[in-house]
Amino acid sequence: QNSARLAFGFSGWDIALLVFWGPIGFAPCFFFMWLMDKKGLRVTVLLTSSLMVLGAGLRCVPVSDLEIRKKLIHGGQLLNGLAGPTVMNAAPFLSTTWFSPDERATATAIASLLNYLGSAAAFLVGPLVVPPPNGTAQLAAPSNTQHIKDRIEAVLYAEFGMVSLIFSAALAYFPSRPPFPPSVAAASQRLSYRRSFCRLLSNFRFLMIALAYAIPLGVFSGWSGVLDLILTPIHVSQVDAGWIGFWSIVGGCVVGIAMARFADFIRGMLKFILLLLLSGATLASTWFTLTCLTSVTHLPLTTATLYTSCILLGIFLNSSVPIFFELFVETVYPVPEGISCGVVTFLSNVFMGVLLFFLTFYHTEFSWFNWCLPGSCLLSLLLILCFRESYDRLYLDVVVSV
Repeated sequence: QNSARLAFGFSGWDIALLVFWGPIGFAPCFFFMWLMDKKGLRVTVLLTSSLMVLGAGLRCVPVSDLEIRKKLIHGGQLLNGLAGPTVMNAAPFLSTTWFSPDERATATAIASLLNYLGSAAAFLVGPLVVPPPNGTAQLAAPSNTQHIKDRIEAVLYAEFGMVSLIFSAALAYFPSRPPFPPSVAAASQRLSYRRSFCRLLSNFRFLMIALAYAIPLGVFSGWSGVLDLILTPIHVSQVDAGWIGFWSIVGGCVVGIAMARFADFIRGMLKFILLLLLSGATLASTWFTLTCLTSVTHLPLTTATLYTSCILLGIFLNSSVPIFFELFVETVYPVPEGISCGVVTFLSNVFMGVLLFFLTFYHTEFSWFNWCLPGSCLLSLLLILCFRESYDRLYLDVVVSV
């Protein structure tokens, strides 16, 4: 964000708004749920990847007027945000459609966490390719500003090339379903779109775990999206912030896949796994928040403590995503996977959007933002403790197969 401020004249409000387009893009989330339920994966993925291509292309339009260029970048971010519902919601639907019961949790983890791995790459690639300004007169010279701008544009062109390649691959070959269903649940009849929403809204247990997922993950997504903005006042460079974000997401992906594989081997343990992960997230987020208040708490504020607390927080929260998804589907079966997961990711983006909305006005001091993290994790932990788990889809597969 420091480089973008110098090269394109972005303000703190612009930086927050660029992240804010993500939750705003979830506004047509219910349309994508309907499309996935009625038309299948192929049509939905092709529409999603085409939106990504258009969004990435808009950000690359070479316009000399910085105000017009900023508007194009914001427009590209909005189109990219519109692709979010499918990327976030399709993993459980994909795993049920293509994988057997003893592989589903692992498939959900891989499909959902690869999206987070892309975010980790962004944390790493951005600071490594784009040099940071240090505020000296020499680096503020026009030639250096142009160099930073050229490197940012190189990243944007590379992203446009990657999403174009993904769209071309999906267009060439992306079947909606396998020739034969891999399980009884995959072949069974599901509730209609309207009846699914009635079932979800009337299911108190679902609403409990939906809030347990949406509140901490929404807060964490907004917080990690502006991580370098938060760490700048405590003299952490955007390069260090990038590495912190990278390792927290990579760690979350590795642990999440391992936890999902454990859940496939020992079924009926989803609630227990979530309790462990959310307890760790509560402790890690509290540690980070207290460390940032070093003038009050006198805790050591070092690169090592910031790295450790942030990485642990990312590991615990990111790895909980596929476990939550599997628990949603098991709790409300036979509601289609895309609809149940779509509702909770929509709620998550609502909380993320509310948080970032306040950030656009209160972006000079971040202690309130940091305290939202342990509060949301603790609330989620209490909701999971009170939740009574059930495994309706797994019961159908086991009993009918036998």
